[in-house]
Amino acid sequence: MTSQLFAICFHATRPSDLARFWSGLLGWERADGPDDDIAILPPDSAGFRIRFLPGQEPKTGQNRAHFDLTSTSPEDQRQTVARALELGGTHLDVGQLPEEGHVVLADPDGNEFCVIEAGNKFLADTGFIGALACDGTQEVGYFWSEALRWPLVWDQDEETAVQSPDGGTKITWGGPPVAPKTGTNRLYFELALPAGSDGEAEVDRLISLGATRADTGGGDGARVLMLDPDGNEFSVQRTSLSSHP
Repeated sequence: MTSQLFAICFHATRPSDLARFWSGLLGWERADGPDDDIAILPPDSAGFRIRFLPGQEPKTGQNRAHFDLTSTSPEDQRQTVARALELGGTHLDVGQLPEEGHVVLADPDGNEFCVIEAGNKFLADTGFIGALACDGTQEVGYFWSEALRWPLVWDQDEETAVQSPDGGTKITWGGPPVAPKTGTNRLYFELALPAGSDGEAEVDRLISLGATRADTGGGDGARVLMLDPDGNEFSVQRTSLSSHP
């Protein structure tokens, strides 16, 4: 059976502090596990969790992925920005124009995110995390559509987007130009298998779609590290979702 998007993971210099920021901003419950395994849990059990894992890689340039948060009104947007700043976020200049309605911020670890203005039709009915916006090719959008079995909800001018059949957050790829990848991504996908699934068969399926095993020496018996067609890291948990912490 197809693996599911279990978590969006952050490599963080201070996982606990970053979890506190995002838990406070999103209003998601925090769940601390063993061995510095820190996560925040979505209000909807069908959604993905966000995990914060120790990592000391220095940040070089913009991340290849960032969250777009939605707003229901101009006041709601202002309140979200104010809450982010109170929690330790900062304003960020990435070349956005004054007339653009979204606000670009960074979390306390320097990870970019946007608070989108109210009335954005593309993000209507997605929830507070409207999108995980990624740099990436059309090919990688097609790959993740097949990998997750999520339908393409946008495919135009080499820009792509997928969304779960159950709705919720969209994952988007902006098409060319795609900046060269330098180092390990700070954000990556963690996939997990439904109960009773064959983990090795799922890894083989992902390889047939264009993924490769990552020759990093990482992973363990329960986890396979892989790269998507754009070279972005992701992991596949061999253990089923029913037994996943």
